[in-house]
Amino acid sequence: MKLLFITDNFPPEVNAPASRTYEHCKEWVKLGMDVTIITCAPNFPQGKVYDVYRNKIVSKEIIEGIKVIRVWSYITSNEGFVKRTLDYLSFSITSFLMGLFVKTNLIVATSPQFFVALSGRWLSFFKRKPWVMEVRDLWPESIKTVGAMKDGLLLHFFEWLELRLYKSATMIVSVTDSFKENMVSRGIDAQKIQVVKNGANLDLYKNQPPEESLKSSLGLDGKFVLGYIGTHGMAHKLDFILDCAKETGDPNLHFLFVGSGSKKASLVEQAKTQNLTNVTFLDPVSKEEVWKYISILSAMIIPLKKSDLFKTVIPSKIFETAAMGKPILLGVDGESRRIVESYNAGLFFEPENSESFFTSLSTLRNDSVCYANLVLGCAKLAKAFDRKILAADMFNHLQRLSKR
Repeated sequence: MKLLFITDNFPPEVNAPASRTYEHCKEWVKLGMDVTIITCAPNFPQGKVYDVYRNKIVSKEIIEGIKVIRVWSYITSNEGFVKRTLDYLSFSITSFLMGLFVKTNLIVATSPQFFVALSGRWLSFFKRKPWVMEVRDLWPESIKTVGAMKDGLLLHFFEWLELRLYKSATMIVSVTDSFKENMVSRGIDAQKIQVVKNGANLDLYKNQPPEESLKSSLGLDGKFVLGYIGTHGMAHKLDFILDCAKETGDPNLHFLFVGSGSKKASLVEQAKTQNLTNVTFLDPVSKEEVWKYISILSAMIIPLKKSDLFKTVIPSKIFETAAMGKPILLGVDGESRRIVESYNAGLFFEPENSESFFTSLSTLRNDSVCYANLVLGCAKLAKAFDRKILAADMFNHLQRLSKR
C-alpha cells in the first residue's frame, strides 16, 4: 500500500505532532507500507529554519525508510494570528501542489491546524483517493480558548469549514475519546471515527538512573526538581507555575523549564522581574536528548489553561514522562486526569489554583510511600500506551480502509 501523509511538523522538530507522525510512519514502513511524507522545512517553534536545512521550493530525503518531501512555506515565529495563518495557508497550497505528483492509494492529513486537512481533502478530490483526517486538536475552538482569536464571522467560517472537513473525510482518526464525543455530538458519524491515542517510544524512554553530570552542571544536586519540557505557549499557563515558584521560598525546590515558544520571552522576563532564583530556563533539546533532562527530574509538571476545552485533550508528555518513571503533577482535568489517576501515575491539581497545586506538591515531596506507588503506576501506564502497539493499531485501520 502506498500512503501519502501530509504534516507541517516532522523531525528534526521535536513537538508532539512531529514525534507521533515519525514514530508511526517508521513502524508502518517496517510493516511493508510505502510511506511518503510531505512537510516543510523544520522551523518550529522558533520560526527559524534549522541548521543544514533551507526553505527551498522542493527538497527530498529518506529517513528510516520514509520518503520525505519538504516544500516551501511562509515561515514565521509562532506569534500573531495573521502571520501564523499565512504560514499555514502557504503550506496547505504548496503541499497540495506537490501531492498531485505523488502516487498513492491513500491520503492522511494531520492537524493541529486544519489548513493541512484542506490540502488532504483537495488531493483526495483530484486524485480520486480516500483520505483520512487525523484530529489532534479541536481547531479553531482551541485558538479561541487561548485568546488568539475573537468570536466573530471569521471564527464561525472556520467552524463551518471544520465540520465540512470532518464530513468529507473517508475516515477520521482522533487522538482522544473526548474529541470523538465532540464530533459525534456535532453530527459526525461515529462509525467512521477511530481513536488512536498518543503513547511513548519505550525504546527511547525508559526508567533509568539520572544523568548525574547534567544535574550537577545545572546546580541541582540534592534538590527536588520540578520540570516542564515542551512548548512554552499560550495554552500552557506557565506564568501560573512561575507565580507558584515565587511563593515557595524553599531553596531545596527548583523549577526547570526546557523548550521554547511564543510565551518564552515573557516568562523569562517574569522570572527576572520577580527575582526567581529557584527557576532555570533552557533552550530546546533534540528528541534524542530529552530523556536525559527527564531523568534528572523528581516530577514533571503538565499544566494547561483552565478551560472546558482542555478537558478533552491528552498532552503527549504524559506518556513519555510515565515511561521514564517520573510521577506527574497534572494541571489538566478531564480525560487526562482520568488516565493518570486510573494508573496512579501522578497527582492532580486544579488548573490555575495555587492552593491545590501546593497541596499535591506537598504530598509528592513528603509522602515517600505515595511517591513510590506513583513510580509503579507510571510503569503500568507506559506499558498500556506503547507507541509501537498504537502504530500497529492505526496501520490496521488504514489497511482496511485501503482494501475497502
